[in-house]
Amino acid sequence: VMGPTGSGKYSFINLISGSNLRVGEDLKSCTKAVETSSTFELDGQRVVLVDTPGFDDTTKSDADVLRLVSHYLVTSWVSSKRPFAGILYFHRISDFRMGGISRRNFQVFRELCGDTTLANVVIVTNMWGEVTPALGNKREQQLVADDMFFAPAIAAGAKHLRHHDTIESAEAILHQIVHNTPLTFKIQEEIVDGKNNLNQTAAGGMLFSDLQAMEERHRREKEEMQLQM
Repeated sequence: VMGPTGSGKYSFINLISGSNLRVGEDLKSCTKAVETSSTFELDGQRVVLVDTPGFDDTTKSDADVLRLVSHYLVTSWVSSKRPFAGILYFHRISDFRMGGISRRNFQVFRELCGDTTLANVVIVTNMWGEVTPALGNKREQQLVADDMFFAPAIAAGAKHLRHHDTIESAEAILHQIVHNTPLTFKIQEEIVDGKNNLNQTAAGGMLFSDLQAMEERHRREKEEMQLQM
């Protein structure tokens, strides 16, 4: 289960699994590490959900989050060789816009998964109760149709579903993945099979190059401000 901090991942996991993961109620994120839910059954399948920190975590850098998530994925793959049946990516429909950082983070998520794994991805929009139906529908249409947002992933096989904070909608979402043929993440193959370092992976390369560009831009802005003083 992936997505930005505060996008409702904890609440979804607790609702469907009966777990008691801590749900954030202030500005600080709660997910300090990768956490797993209690095991539960759905459609005769034993299910465990894995919660991950968002790339916009309040206590860790995006690079630290990628290291944490990739380490868990690689370790689980090496130790058990059991790929995940699916990936849920959460997005708040209540967000006014999907800015540059959010788009970058979704691109990193895509690179982490790889195109072949997108068939097992469900993009979940939630917090529908915080917007009017008309506004929510308008935002949803833009998200799924615009190439700047989720359209390329959906064209490559990802699904999109709404979550309405009910057991019924949570089960409907999981029904889309519990019977999937499990697939490995691209980053697992790059690190385990390809023997690459994290910064040599597609996701790592994208994130670290973007962070370096941001640092360089901030350095130039600081120098320009000093010259003006």
